[in-house]
Amino acid sequence: MGEDGTPTFTVDEALLAMGFGKFQILVLAYAGMGWVSEAMEMMLLSFIGPAVQSIWGLSSHEESLITSVVFVGMLIGAYSWGVVSDKHGRRKGFLITAVVTSGAGFLSALAPNYVSLIILRCLVGLGLGGGPVLCSWFLEFIPAPSRGTWMVVFQGFWTVGTIFEASLAWFVMPTLGWRWLLALSSLPSSFLLLFYGLAPESPRFLCLKGRKAEALGILEKIARLNGAKVPSGILVSDHEIELAGKSIPMEDTQLLPPKDSEYTTPMETNPNAGGISSVLKLLSPELVRSTTLLWIVFFGNAFSYYGLVLLTTELHNGRNRCGPNELHSEKSQDVSYKDVFITTFAESFLGSSYLLPQWINSVVSFQCQLCSSCVAFSCLHWYSISLRL
Repeated sequence: MGEDGTPTFTVDEALLAMGFGKFQILVLAYAGMGWVSEAMEMMLLSFIGPAVQSIWGLSSHEESLITSVVFVGMLIGAYSWGVVSDKHGRRKGFLITAVVTSGAGFLSALAPNYVSLIILRCLVGLGLGGGPVLCSWFLEFIPAPSRGTWMVVFQGFWTVGTIFEASLAWFVMPTLGWRWLLALSSLPSSFLLLFYGLAPESPRFLCLKGRKAEALGILEKIARLNGAKVPSGILVSDHEIELAGKSIPMEDTQLLPPKDSEYTTPMETNPNAGGISSVLKLLSPELVRSTTLLWIVFFGNAFSYYGLVLLTTELHNGRNRCGPNELHSEKSQDVSYKDVFITTFAESFLGSSYLLPQWINSVVSFQCQLCSSCVAFSCLHWYSISLRL
């Protein structure tokens, strides 16, 4: 209730009242296409390096740099696009990332030399670093109690992208070559631009920026498509509730609640605060331990996943180099893409691992996944040793 007794509601309360419906399905399809495009660009790294190395006569260090610059660009983009989306909106955030990714990806296919290819692939990585913006945009339309489940469903689009890229490489690389693979892999990012005009801004972002009329308009559109009604009352932001001393424990509330003897100034919960202040808040004494542990876990996860993706092709190439010259045939190259295509189907089983936290304790689930990863890496290590014997 407001000070005068008028009923109020937040964006999360409105989403919960309207439920999950047709609107969220359309948002999922749009955001899923962006996630598919990101997965394809990452899976692409398994094929481009070896192909360019053989054609341009690159050294192993030059080949590895083609992959490394993508991750350097992602490192820069991951922070930059987050700041942009917080200041200027989620739509503008993923619009810029889609333009950069699709544009640089297509121009990579036209790269005349090694240096231009390196620069363009770095720009692709810069765009890929903004992938989480699209994920955040999608989740801000989902009712809070269902976000965990639909995050699992959203991650399934990554598996679709890796399988599609592996199948595309299997058919394109032996006949058309790596340039065509680069060009075709940039198309899904372009689809985001085609339907960009239909993508609404996050009502949560609009509400935090004080643009409540626009936020309410989007909520009314969601209600029409879902066959529901917007709650009666006045739309307020969580920021206003916190300043009024009525903080509700939700996902959007501040990470560091003020002490009893401490007055909460608008700057402490100001949604317009810069990106640096947000990082400093994560490194505060109360959160530095959790932040560090999450960074370590995410680093290990990324290191393992991308290491396996890139190693799949290298193992097969290494086996070819150890064999006689007759093994270097066109058919052998087809088998390489076939092997990668088959291994990508392993990601289709990730859904069960994502659902484990829904059934058992999250910590136990995470420990199970780590143990299975260690077993898989051990088997892969002994397999690579056997290839050298």
